[in-house]
Formats: sequence, C-alpha cells, structure tokens
Amino acid sequence: MAGKLGILAGSGELPLRLVEACRAAGRPVFVLAFEGIADPASVADVAHAWVRLGAAGDALRHLHDNAVEELVLAGGVPRPNLRALRPDLRGAKLFARIGLRALGDDGLLRAVITELEGEGFRVVGVDQILGGILAPAGLLTAARPDAEAERDIARGLAVARALGALDVGQAVVVQQGIVLGVEAAEGTDALIARSAVLRGPGPGGVLVKIAKPGQERRADLPTIGPGTVAAVLAAQLRGIAIEAGAALLVDRAALVAAADRGGLFILGVTA
Repeated sequence: MAGKLGILAGSGELPLRLVEACRAAGRPVFVLAFEGIADPASVADVAHAWVRLGAAGDALRHLHDNAVEELVLAGGVPRPNLRALRPDLRGAKLFARIGLRALGDDGLLRAVITELEGEGFRVVGVDQILGGILAPAGLLTAARPDAEAERDIARGLAVARALGALDVGQAVVVQQGIVLGVEAAEGTDALIARSAVLRGPGPGGVLVKIAKPGQERRADLPTIGPGTVAAVLAAQLRGIAIEAGAALLVDRAALVAAADRGGLFILGVTA
C-alpha cells in the first residue's frame, strides 16, 4: 500500500475528492487545510490540521508529526501580498530565497515544491491520485461550437498562450473576436463575472482555459467543475474550451450534465 498522503487543501471540491479516493483505496490520509480558504467539509471525519497560509513552519511540523510521505497540492489559493500573508520565520526565509519567482504562480509553486521535496516529501499531481480526471480531447457535451465559436476559441488560445508565457494566468474570455477579460490574480470565477458585465449583443462568448507553457504539472493545473459551468451560464457565455490532457475535470458527470441542461458546449482542445 502507498504511504500516507498529505493533502494541502485550498478551496473547491478537489481536496474532498482526494479524501474520498483515499478512503475507497484504504490509504491513510492527512489534510493540511488553509484557514479561511479550504472548505470545512474537506476535513470532516479525517485527520487534519488548520494552518494560516503564511505559517510555513507550523505546516511542516504538522506534516512531519503525522508521518506524511507523499504530498498533493489541491484546490485554489488566492495570492495575498506579503503584508497580508504575514509569513512566519520559515516562510520569510522561503520568500527571501525565491525572490522574483514569487511574482508568478508557476514560479512560486515550483519553489514551494522544491522546498517540500527538500523536507523529504514526494510531491505528486492530482491526476496521479484521481484516475480519469484529466480532460479528454474532443466534445464532451451535446452542444457543439459553431464556426464563430471556433474562431473565438482560436483567438482565446493565442491570448492564453501569451498570458501563460508571462506566468500571469490560464484563462481568457472571448466574444466575437473581442477579448472580454483575461485571468490574473483574481481567478477564473472573478474573470467570468467581470466578462458578464462587458458582454456585447449577439451570441455569447467562450471561456478558454489552458495550462501555462512548460507549467509545473504537480500544482495548479487548469480546473473546471460544476461551479464553473454555473458561473459560465450565469454570464451568458456559450461554451468552455479546455486543454485536453492538462485540465482537470472535477465531478465530470455532474459538470457535463449541468452543461447539457444549459445548452453549453465543453470542448477538449490541443493548446
């Protein structure tokens, strides 16, 4: 049997899905949940500890005390500034070492993974624990993109690639060739909400979400779930294009069913 898995739990449903997978496999698990970010449901009836995001020393102590062997980073974590983060001594030393790499999500996560591996933990990706969670290529829904939506997808892919190369974000919303918004520190849900305000007349836009070029695949892969579908429908967009083989589908059956009810297309594309 695999050794004890530690889950660094951010927001969303992924941490709970990982806990459920460990239970089903009979694998021991420990959840390190970030205060004010993780859903309390993700730690119900499972060994866990709550830590402040900047308390790196406390986090490492909990992981070692609970004999964690493997680690997986799961769920969203908002990016606070250093003043709001209030790093402890261990966290301050980490930020001093990584310097400008902390300005981008991927650079920061690579540094965090290196730090965790230096502590003796093996860091794995969500897709190594949850089989079948990666998006397949092709159409997942009954609805399909028309020629105009396909042009919006192509435009969105070009913009998202440029955005990702700068380690800024993973998602963009395009309507009839016009970029309504790009993702930065605010996250995908806020991007979708902002794009709804800027939506023009005519057919709705498309959310395009892909991994950054050369991204560290063990953390922060692009993710969509039923909540994403609900937000896209509320914003009157008409489809989602995600990177096949790189995007995570949380609760695939539920998100596809929700998309079909709303007449939304979901398409796995090559970035």
